[in-house]
Amino acid sequence: MKAASDSKPVTGKKHQFIRGLHNLRPGHRGCVATIGSFDGVHLGHRAILQQLREKSAIYGLPSVVIIFEPQPQEFFSGEQAPARLMRLREKVEALVSEGVDRVLCLQFNPSLRSLSARQFIDRVLIEGLDVRCLVVGDDFRFGHDRSGNDQLLRQVGEQQGFDVIDTHTLQYGRERISSTRIRQVLEVGDFALAETLLGRPYHITGRVVYGQQLGQQLGIPTANVQLYRYRAPLSGVYVVEVLLEGKRLPGVANVGVRPTVGDLIKPVLEVHLLDFDQLIYGQRIHVEFKKKIREEQTFDSLEAMVTKIHSDIALARQYFAEV
Repeated sequence: MKAASDSKPVTGKKHQFIRGLHNLRPGHRGCVATIGSFDGVHLGHRAILQQLREKSAIYGLPSVVIIFEPQPQEFFSGEQAPARLMRLREKVEALVSEGVDRVLCLQFNPSLRSLSARQFIDRVLIEGLDVRCLVVGDDFRFGHDRSGNDQLLRQVGEQQGFDVIDTHTLQYGRERISSTRIRQVLEVGDFALAETLLGRPYHITGRVVYGQQLGQQLGIPTANVQLYRYRAPLSGVYVVEVLLEGKRLPGVANVGVRPTVGDLIKPVLEVHLLDFDQLIYGQRIHVEFKKKIREEQTFDSLEAMVTKIHSDIALARQYFAEV
């Protein structure tokens, strides 16, 4: 094991986001790394990251998380891929908040997809990063047709001088904690269980953009956040709490394609803040989902839609009055 002479963590290093192997520099060589999609950065992921930090301290080397953009399932399935739990920026921010020193984002494209498992090890782990220790999940697969596994990593590690550490699957309620399970939980609106599996309330963060101003015209202004994806893990109307400039504000939100207006292909997040009249265009908001009110609906008229929205707002007020 190529460990440092002491177990002090690497300090004084600025967190780095590196996009692509071509942006790796000599100073990036020598690290403790892990690989995965890390969608949601849930408790299972955080167990891996904890081991990563521990090994980083022991080896006296920076910690690196290798992720992919697009996520492999998105590359293979396109619009039919499972909905993301978080955007790339949110993921990187979550990884950094867990104490990761560097995030290496590899473009998942035909070239990367065609690499054999051994070629991936050679080009990414050895030539690119000079990995000294690799932390992986017990079900980790990589390389063309997912042909690589921890057994191959151990064989090459013995030859090239890097260690491979397995992490065991984390369970809750006798079921594996996974991004897939969290999507299922969000789909049925069980935000308490989602919070347990994630280790924090489920939220979406984004910048408020200009919309069609329809909400303003109807007397129900909304803060709109583009999700930049064809599918969202949520759909419908929700009670939410918004973190803005250090304050928590109550609200009601819609996630969907606005079928009554019929002007969207990709879903958007629209938030109406209760008793709030400030302009917040361009600001980033953090939206936590508390309770599902109903599914998104198509209305026969704007008047019918407005009546229903006022009913949603009343239910949101009732929720906050009771908590």
